[in-house]
Amino acid sequence: MTRVRRLAYVALSVAFGHIVFGAIVRISGSGMGCGENWPRCYGRWFPPLSRPDLIIEVTHRYLAVALLVAIVALVVAAWHERRNSAAGTPSEQRSVFRWSLAAVALWIAPALLGAVTVFLGNPPAATVAHKALAATLLAVLAATAVRAGGFGAAGIPRGSVSASTMRGATAAAGLAITAVLLGALTAKLPGAAAACAGFPLCGTGSTGGGGQHVQLAHRFIAYGLALHLLSLAFLVGRRREPIPIINVARVAAVLVLVQVVLAAVMVLGGFAPVVRSLHQATGMALWLSTFLLAYLTRLGGSAPSPQAVPYSLVPIPYSLHLDTPALPPPPSAGS
Repeated sequence: MTRVRRLAYVALSVAFGHIVFGAIVRISGSGMGCGENWPRCYGRWFPPLSRPDLIIEVTHRYLAVALLVAIVALVVAAWHERRNSAAGTPSEQRSVFRWSLAAVALWIAPALLGAVTVFLGNPPAATVAHKALAATLLAVLAATAVRAGGFGAAGIPRGSVSASTMRGATAAAGLAITAVLLGALTAKLPGAAAACAGFPLCGTGSTGGGGQHVQLAHRFIAYGLALHLLSLAFLVGRRREPIPIINVARVAAVLVLVQVVLAAVMVLGGFAPVVRSLHQATGMALWLSTFLLAYLTRLGGSAPSPQAVPYSLVPIPYSLHLDTPALPPPPSAGS
């Protein structure tokens, strides 16, 4: 499944870039750069690049088209690999193909929601839903790569991951996606981004209100995620989990530390657009790494399928032995 794995990596990379660029659209205020027209921009597929907001918005749409091409290529490759007996078991081949089909559906859903978002004027709820679907697409493409043997999955034996590591990785992924969605709501809800003027808590000069509650909820979950990932990165090494599990856990721990530093710089530095974009990109990378950790531990934690034992190798108990002396005949009635 080498070709499928490579195409999954390509689609995943394009999807990540598309999501990050979507944040740039929001941060730069370019969400309505093409007006209320979708999918064309002011009635044209290739509008004149006369304004920065139009350039940013139409580039984001072009990336969406590139992502569709990459996903379709992945589906076609997965379909052809279903006939290749050397590309894994039939169950693995069907799993890769199903995950790739799910990616197509998840490309369509955010695209339609993006159109609704434009028509409704970019409300906060639609923006959060759009981010949730985009994060799900990222996870599906990552799962497709894992099922094709990517991200070190081939080096994780079944039944080699402890149940404690599985639970810890699942909790990390849950905290990460919650923090990502609350971050999207914080960035979009009027006044929520600047509701807390200090760091790590709100500090003095905060505005208060509902925006502050959303901001604090986002921060507390992020702090909890940081502590959880740092401890998990230590524990997986101590438990001697498979090397790919340890590597992904360490990457997630590094990313969460970078994310906390970027958050401090962003708040204390006056929410510079570049730092905000880096903060959003790191958050999505953190979600991707925690999902990979949870999915890899799930694969490694499942018990291996029992192998049929050849009949000729099954020991047969014997009650009689050849070297056992013959028993004397029973006495006759006349004796």
